[in-house]
Amino acid sequence: MGPETSRIVDLTHAFGPGVAGSEEFAGERREQALSLRRDGFDLQRHSLPGAWATHVDAPAHMRAGGRTVDQLRPDELVLPLVVIDLSAEVARDPGTCLDVPHILDWEQRYGRVPRNAFVAFRSDWSHRWPSQDAMRGCEPDGRVRSPGWTVAAIDFLVGQRDTTAFGHETIDTDPGHRVTSDADGSNAEEIAARQHPAEARIFAHDRYQVEMLAALSEVPPLGATVVVGVGKARGATAFPARVLALVPGA
Repeated sequence: MGPETSRIVDLTHAFGPGVAGSEEFAGERREQALSLRRDGFDLQRHSLPGAWATHVDAPAHMRAGGRTVDQLRPDELVLPLVVIDLSAEVARDPGTCLDVPHILDWEQRYGRVPRNAFVAFRSDWSHRWPSQDAMRGCEPDGRVRSPGWTVAAIDFLVGQRDTTAFGHETIDTDPGHRVTSDADGSNAEEIAARQHPAEARIFAHDRYQVEMLAALSEVPPLGATVVVGVGKARGATAFPARVLALVPGA
């Protein structure tokens, strides 16, 4: 299957200073390094976190000794795309979590999740881009509600279906009402794993994820191929990516 026989869907947000991102660090900054008038070239210097906009998180993002972005194999970046659509449920309840029963329901309709797939959670949350408050799920009463994965779903997809990678439209893997527990006596890595249990579990399985995907509503539940074009930054734990879906027969 090649681009000449496929419809190509861009699953990537265009980003710039001021767009939505994690509240844990500052966003992108740009400055002019070269100008056409002065230097004959236009060149900008970008300063941004690796985990910014549509991006890949490698296992090392939360796992000491885990693989970094440049260590992801080429065959892990071109995969069968599975899209599990819970957008209707999320519209009714923004805190909806993708769990094992949702996967089994998907399989009743489309067949078994193929091995080595990229499984994406469609919530239509990407329609909130680029608003920071909307993407984070901030509500008028001060609560934060956003959809996410369950640990059980991650374990099932890896252990029973040999899933290679995960994707979602939200800023975080875990729901906005994160699971937290008493962290007394724990180190920072253990605290983070308790606060972000589903994300930590992806990396514990030596898998990677793509956050803040766009346009999942434009691809079918099964049959497309995802191409994760991430920069091969040596030692990077996370890095922005251009993610494309190749939809056959379109």
